[in-house]
Amino acid sequence: MSSRPARRSAVTVAALCSTLLVLPPAANAENADDAGNAGTAARTDGVRIHDIQGSTRISPLAGRPVTGVPGVVTGVRGFGSARGFWLQDPRPDRDPATSEGIFVYTGKQTPQVRAGDTLRVSGTVGEFYPGGKGSGGQSLTQLTDATWTVHGHGHRLPAAFRLTPRSVPEAYAPDAGGGSIEGRTLRPGRYALDRYESLEGMRVSVRNARVTGPTSRYHDLFVTSDPGQHRTRRGGTFYGSYAAQNGARVKVSSLLDLDTRPFPVANVGDRLRGTTEGPLDYDQYGGYALRATELGTRQDRRLRRERTRPQRRDELSVATYNVENLSPRTEPAKFDRLATALVKNLASPDIVTVEEVQDDTGPADDGTVSAGKTLRMLADAVRKAGGPAYEWRQIDPEDGQDGGQPGGNIRVAFLYNPERVSFTDRPGGDATTPVGVADHAGTPALTASPGRIAPQDPAWEASRKPLAGEFRFRGRPVFVLANHFSSKGGGDLEGDQPLYSRFQPPTRYSEPQRVEQAKLVNSFVREVRAVDPDAVVVAGGDFNDFPFSPSLDALRAGGALTSPMDRLPRSEQYGYVFQGNSQALDHILTSPGAGRPRYDIVHINAEFADQASDHDPSVVRIRLR
Repeated sequence: MSSRPARRSAVTVAALCSTLLVLPPAANAENADDAGNAGTAARTDGVRIHDIQGSTRISPLAGRPVTGVPGVVTGVRGFGSARGFWLQDPRPDRDPATSEGIFVYTGKQTPQVRAGDTLRVSGTVGEFYPGGKGSGGQSLTQLTDATWTVHGHGHRLPAAFRLTPRSVPEAYAPDAGGGSIEGRTLRPGRYALDRYESLEGMRVSVRNARVTGPTSRYHDLFVTSDPGQHRTRRGGTFYGSYAAQNGARVKVSSLLDLDTRPFPVANVGDRLRGTTEGPLDYDQYGGYALRATELGTRQDRRLRRERTRPQRRDELSVATYNVENLSPRTEPAKFDRLATALVKNLASPDIVTVEEVQDDTGPADDGTVSAGKTLRMLADAVRKAGGPAYEWRQIDPEDGQDGGQPGGNIRVAFLYNPERVSFTDRPGGDATTPVGVADHAGTPALTASPGRIAPQDPAWEASRKPLAGEFRFRGRPVFVLANHFSSKGGGDLEGDQPLYSRFQPPTRYSEPQRVEQAKLVNSFVREVRAVDPDAVVVAGGDFNDFPFSPSLDALRAGGALTSPMDRLPRSEQYGYVFQGNSQALDHILTSPGAGRPRYDIVHINAEFADQASDHDPSVVRIRLR
């Protein structure tokens, strides 16, 4: 781990005025950045932190200068470009909606203060939106252009507010019909987001907290303050509906020197034993975050990577695996780990739909679209790991038209074991020609194999196009569709507002595109089944949406496809962990002709700090009649 930058010179310390001027509150909470700008020449003396924070998300003094604000330093951020310290008033008011803490921003300059210093601070009240106001996130009330005088050292820190199942409400946020909740009076006893906002900048703590999101490369993780909240079988927190956001989740990062106090490398289900405490902050990558001045010790719960059973001779196994931006520029160790997973953990599936296969020059934006080298390297790694001699099929996209990492030209592809299945090649498939379904004496056949489904439809703008392939297993045709729907993050298009947005409920801007994509795939499946209602169709991939979403409803419409995942216990229906929520974005759906396949999500990545991909693979085993 690299050491953090050394402390630099302090900001100027200034003497304070003592005149109290009373200013009117900001005229409008949504426009608090502009409210009161005309009055910035006036000064506000004698206010305390709870006066600055107010009882809504926006300070009533936003844009105004304040002087002589008293408090105790509770934490210092002495690294990065957003340095500063947290100040907390040890004399709280009686209003639970008003926070007693605030962040004092010093930019790239490390403040020469330490925890326990008692200060009086002057500065300008500001509302900062991490990620920009347009990202939809909430704002962080802070003081900028600050000066201060030190009045003492070694003061006892205010007691940390304990986050528990009783102190953090189950209800997540007030419903504003998609509008802003900024101007609403906080109800910290009613909503989780209001509770956190009422503690913004204050010391908070969790004790013996269970990890629900593994340690990232940025030295942070997610814990839950409610160990019973929608617990998964392996120790995570299950995200099962838009109305169950799991408000007990909170992000944890560290204010400690990583060289002397390394951040714990934890997996889902581990615990931070003891007390973890520090100021409560807010960022764009997870919302409210505990910036630890004291870190619990990792208690290893010995989470193990799973292995699925081998398919039987008369079972067709079809898997899906998002290999996360794989290209020849990827480190060899990742190829080896992916290959070992396919062979050992997935028991060498007969067919694999692979997502995020990049072109042969990876993120280099040089016009290359072929991916033969990428797939050859993966197939060679599988053979080296003791697996089958996989062959592959794919179609090169048009340069820069399928979204993903710029220059990477990600696409979906098929790997298949020719010793177990055969691929029916039919010419005509290319980046822009749509595949159709022909009727060969009552047997469906693809007009091109492989072929892309409606590749020129506007629904696929800046998104990967599905790939259809015709296989044969034990003499019977099987139609497999590889998918990678548009991202929730938006990519080239507008992404969704976060769960912790100031707009509630948050708008899912990316969802309509995925719904249209799902309709196209559903329509194609119907074409196949119109020729033969008992045709075996398997649609797998990263659909970038939840089992309960309109997108998955559109895929299943009319009974064209069903979700075998539904037969798993709810606590096992996940293969992706995002901001401490265990959720399902990858799916394998089957037509009625596939019967009742056995479904398995093989947990090998998403719950672990050490990942070969951020997705877990899934597999179905189909016994054909």
